[in-house]
Amino acid sequence: MDHHTSMTRRQVVAALGTATAATILRPFGALGQAQLITRAIPSSGEVIPVVGLGTWITFNVGDDPEMRDECAGVMSAFFAAGGRMIDSSPMYGSSQSVVGYGLSRLPRPARLFSADKVWTSSASHGPEQIEDSRKHWRVQGFDLLQVHNLLSWEEHLPMLLAMKKAGRLRYVGVTTSEGRRHDEIERIMSTQPIDFVQITYNILDREVESRILPLARERGIAVIANRPFREGALVRSLGRERLPAWAGEIGATSWAQFILKFIVSHPAITCAIPATSQVPHVKENMAAATGRLPDEPMRRRMVSYVEAL
Repeated sequence: MDHHTSMTRRQVVAALGTATAATILRPFGALGQAQLITRAIPSSGEVIPVVGLGTWITFNVGDDPEMRDECAGVMSAFFAAGGRMIDSSPMYGSSQSVVGYGLSRLPRPARLFSADKVWTSSASHGPEQIEDSRKHWRVQGFDLLQVHNLLSWEEHLPMLLAMKKAGRLRYVGVTTSEGRRHDEIERIMSTQPIDFVQITYNILDREVESRILPLARERGIAVIANRPFREGALVRSLGRERLPAWAGEIGATSWAQFILKFIVSHPAITCAIPATSQVPHVKENMAAATGRLPDEPMRRRMVSYVEAL
């Protein structure tokens, strides 16, 4: 997608208003790619594909040259499919430097949406950690920085907001996972001018549907869904069961696609970030961002089927 098209879409989405923009699905993809479903980031109207790439565990491969090349291959396939958001953290071992290695191996610059985190109890160490992360990624700056698991968020959030105001950062957010500290997440969403919130959401972990996801829509906050597969355990357990024939109605040919389509069909979800170290899996995941998404009756049917297994 060229720059002119991107700006036109952004202007159109912005004109429709923040609340509406968060729910609009738009195709995204270059020639030769399947058209990816996208969502608008409410605070800007910028659109990104609804499936991104996580790096927790899968990219923590140290200096192993073969495994680093495998991760670079995953990134290459991800971008070839039209992917944009890659999410990492200083907490993820060597994952950041492996992302940087993968980016350096690409034949041409990717349309990367870089999402990283600050993760330190020391307020004074935050800027230094962010600079270290930037060097690991080998990028000029980040699109999104998030306070990881709310660690010292009272100190880090003002710093990130100041970076954004100075033009050194595009978006600011906070994260949590596995249902932790949801009350505190809600307070931050209600009182702080954040652009993104990252939470755990999948077909079995749906606690955020009651208050956090509606609040995100109300406040115009983008939502990243982490742990979509419970680090693979969900796909492995469901893989012992039969995928229902009616999954074909939404174009889901695997349990991974079934789960991802459920997640990103919620109107408050901006992007899900499954992690993988295998090229076939990243292609499978990206295919979940194409074709049809389930409507509300289908979503209920999907939940009932999985909960009955």
